[in-house]
Amino acid sequence: MHASQGRSVGLGLALLSAFAFGGSGVAAKPLIEAGLDPLHVVWLRVAGAALVMLPLAWRHRDLVRRRPALLAGFGLFAVAGVQAFYFASLSRIPVGVALLVEYLAPALVLLWVRFVRRRPVTRAAAVGVVLAVGGLACVVEVWAGLSFDVIGLLLALCAACCQVGYFLLSDQGGDPTDPAEAVDPLGVIAYGLLIGTLVLTVVARPWGMDFSLLAGGVDMGESHVAAPLLLGWIVLVATVLAYGTGVVSVRRLSPQVAGVVACLEAVIATVLAWVLLGEHLSAPQILGGLVVLVGAFIAQTSTPSPPTAPAGGVGDTALPGADVGEVAEVVGEGDGLSAGRTAT
Repeated sequence: MHASQGRSVGLGLALLSAFAFGGSGVAAKPLIEAGLDPLHVVWLRVAGAALVMLPLAWRHRDLVRRRPALLAGFGLFAVAGVQAFYFASLSRIPVGVALLVEYLAPALVLLWVRFVRRRPVTRAAAVGVVLAVGGLACVVEVWAGLSFDVIGLLLALCAACCQVGYFLLSDQGGDPTDPAEAVDPLGVIAYGLLIGTLVLTVVARPWGMDFSLLAGGVDMGESHVAAPLLLGWIVLVATVLAYGTGVVSVRRLSPQVAGVVACLEAVIATVLAWVLLGEHLSAPQILGGLVVLVGAFIAQTSTPSPPTAPAGGVGDTALPGADVGEVAEVVGEGDGLSAGRTAT
């Protein structure tokens, strides 16, 4: 009974996290179109979330000594890299397309495993990669000579590459069989946001931002919305709430299940952009998006079941399509950092 209730709560939290993450681009794009630089919007998002998470960072301050490389990598790739490239792509291409491109990350992880690590992957995972790439070709309408902005697509692809770094870093949270070496994922997220803020401060140079744009309203489709309201949503809902509920949902669900639920993020983002921003996709693009998600689903669920952690451990591990040894070595989700989450 308790296990069933736990999974129900976990599923609800995973859905909430997908909705929260999915709304980030829809809230950010009106600010960008109003004149804010994408990097400035990212800086506001990360710095605001870091400020909210500061008490957690202080609570886990021992992580600076124990896991400096993990914190630096997480801040650079999972926070600064993913979000900066994603938001930059939003200034040039639709929200749904940018997020679907980012969903190539599981396929890119498999390519890393197969061609860099030279490890075998399952046939089903390879099929998932082919489907994801084929679906993406439909989304960007390659038959029309790549009708979308090429730079925007490249920026979204860079976000996907940073997301690969996020997956690969997720195994560095400590040995789940040794509680003394394990790290609290919320602490990693808090320090990732702080380090991401430092990196983005150097890159974005927020002192040159036109802060007056945040005092008024911006156009969101056919509506006029207060800029502080959108910024508050980006910081509190699309970052703090999204990361927090995502982490807790992984603790209550298997990584595979949480990863499948995470695929709804792209659907939610596309629907919200359609309704609120008027970003309509054609029938082939919608079909291609569904194929991308099916490919991500197959890749996410085609991994063999890894060994179960002992009682008191922190769950199991999942890397799409890799063998059990590679799963344990590369992308351990047991630390609760991610379960296929795109972290946008």
